[in-house]
Amino acid sequence: MNYPIPASPQEVADLRQKPVDEEIVAAAIAGVIEISRSQGKSLDQLTAEVLADDRLLDGAQRRWLSDVVTQTWKKLS
Repeated sequence: MNYPIPASPQEVADLRQKPVDEEIVAAAIAGVIEISRSQGKSLDQLTAEVLADDRLLDGAQRRWLSDVVTQTWKKLS
C-alpha cells in the first residue's frame, strides 16, 4: 500500500484531499479500525457505528462496508 495507515482522526480526514482509489479506501478503513482499537472499542461497537443509519450510504452499502470492516479487523489482529 502506498499510503500509511492513519493514526488519528485528523489523518483519516486528511485523506479526503487525495484522489479516491482503492488504496485510499483501504488506508481509511485500516486507520478507522486502528483508531477504534486505541479507543478501546470492540469490533461489535465499530460495526454498530458502520451499520447506523446515515445519509451517505444505503442499507446494502452499510452492510457491505460492515463486512469489509469485520474482515479487515480480523486480518489486522
